[in-house]
Amino acid sequence: MRVVVVGASGNAGTALLRRLRADGGHRIVGVARRIPGGAEYTGMDWRSCDIGAPDAVGTLTDIFRGADAVVHLGWQIQPSHDRAVLRRTNVDGSRAVVDAAVRAGVGALVAASSVGVYAPGPKDRRVGEDWPRTGVAASSYSRDKVSLENLLDTAEGHLRVVRLRPGLIFQRDAGAEITRYFLGPLAPVRLLRFGRVPVVPDHPRLRLQAVHADDVADAYVRAITSDARGAFNIAADPVLTPRVAAGLFHGRTVPVPAVVLRAAAAATWRARLQPVDAGWVQLALSAPLLDTTRAATELGWSPATDATEALRELAGGMAVHAHAGSAPLSGDRAGPGRFGGLLRGRLPGTGNPY
Repeated sequence: MRVVVVGASGNAGTALLRRLRADGGHRIVGVARRIPGGAEYTGMDWRSCDIGAPDAVGTLTDIFRGADAVVHLGWQIQPSHDRAVLRRTNVDGSRAVVDAAVRAGVGALVAASSVGVYAPGPKDRRVGEDWPRTGVAASSYSRDKVSLENLLDTAEGHLRVVRLRPGLIFQRDAGAEITRYFLGPLAPVRLLRFGRVPVVPDHPRLRLQAVHADDVADAYVRAITSDARGAFNIAADPVLTPRVAAGLFHGRTVPVPAVVLRAAAAATWRARLQPVDAGWVQLALSAPLLDTTRAATELGWSPATDATEALRELAGGMAVHAHAGSAPLSGDRAGPGRFGGLLRGRLPGTGNPY
């Protein structure tokens, strides 16, 4: 199969390339704004494209022609202080990918949605893919995922469309990235070298699901190589709670009201001390738990790594700033979100790391 992966140098993209290469028999084309280096990105063709650029539809249409499947993973989390930059890639760029896929007549479009597309939901039971996909209004990430899925709706009359809705995606080589994008330079991640997080904030609705990047890659390959259509929830057990995290990292939980969690995130984000705004806290408190029955029955998918082991692996990567040879997964010590960047005036939530 000829498979084109847009956003191939990110967390999920790197894992998907690893899986496609291991399977063999695929002609892989990676699309990224900046073509990555490193051994993990060899053995395929690379094309440079800024999907948010005005001429992106034409460029992508040329790249997509003859593709059996296009996998759309292109997304920006940062810079969180520049909403226009995020929307340019996440919404305008996604529109370009969808339009180009239709124009090129590709066999299938498989896109990275998220648990974030769902309306606020329960934390004591799991929801299927029919849960309302109206998002969490306080989260710009969630609003953009809703926009993405609305764009995918327009393509469904023209080609096979699959949308995966995973929980948090973890792997060791994303350690530096996740620290930069979500914690910032002042987070004491070196404590993770000793497997310790002394204090874990606790709230009854801080119940989240995660999945290893390799298991997400497996779900993408199953979607690519089958005739599946529609949405699939992707997550591993167990549900990650503050108590689970405290037990895993030898810490203790401290109850914190939701209003304090949101206010602390908002204040430290505005002060440029860390890179995520209060919308991410609200998303964590609001996102429902996912039922993955459809992925199991229709894709034959099940995770090989449980959520606690995926979290343990990520924590080990964060402790040593594990990274890969791409811009999103960079280990650059002078970048925004790293202490070296802070010393150079490159504040968390600013600058374009892609």
